Amino acid sequence: MKLELDGHGAYAYTGGKPLDPALPGVLFVHGALHDHSVWILQSRYLAHHGHAVLAVDLPGHGRSGGMPLAVDAAGRWLARLVEASGLHRCALVGHSMGSLIALEAAAQLGERASALVMVATAYPMQVSPKLLELCRRDVDAAIDLVNALSNSTHAAKPSHPAPGFSIHGSNRALMRRMQRSYALAQPQANLFDADFSACDAYAGLDAAAAKVRCPVTLVLGAKDQMTSPKATAPLRAALKPQVVTLPCGHNLMAEDPDGVLRAIDKALKPASG
Repeated sequence: MKLELDGHGAYAYTGGKPLDPALPGVLFVHGALHDHSVWILQSRYLAHHGHAVLAVDLPGHGRSGGMPLAVDAAGRWLARLVEASGLHRCALVGHSMGSLIALEAAAQLGERASALVMVATAYPMQVSPKLLELCRRDVDAAIDLVNALSNSTHAAKPSHPAPGFSIHGSNRALMRRMQRSYALAQPQANLFDADFSACDAYAGLDAAAAKVRCPVTLVLGAKDQMTSPKATAPLRAALKPQVVTLPCGHNLMAEDPDGVLRAIDKALKPASG
């Protein structure tokens, strides 16, 4: 599905079903150097089980044009996308950087946000200065480091989801594709730097939490080395969420796609039922 926002195309995958605004809405938000494809299993399932699904490409990522945005600006962009799509109310599901953007969008939408699910989240979402320096000097090396830290296993489900698939290989390929595609559109630009700097700079939890009117769920990876479950105390204090912990790392949707789906589905039940 293509929409027009701020003079640029905005893409959202609808899960293989036409968007029906009469159904309960679910908006999926990817993380740094990712696109809508990280939510394929969860978005397709919900689209075929009674939900209107939008799995977005954020500005500057995938099929959406424009420049990458700071977290608060991306939250406002998402709220405008909900309006443009025709959805009256929707749940927001975000991964990593996308979890903070989903939080900001929930604050913008107020009563129009029916649920907020923050996957592999943390606050503050601090980024090592050494990682930011590495991405400016050797972005492929920075991608390889993040990829190694994001995955706690070499194969899942088992063998993710069949022999010949690679969790590490597919995640690295996606990040490299996002980085290079953006550089083609914006020469000398560095999407890795933009995304990870946006995570590091975000300081809006208290202001956003005061405006959130929906139930909140955190879905965390017990082995997460990127956004440690120990770094969620401010989120728990501010949002009073339900917490689901899965036995995997930061790349939860690849390592435990069914567990993530079950957690999301449970979080949506009060909102849609």
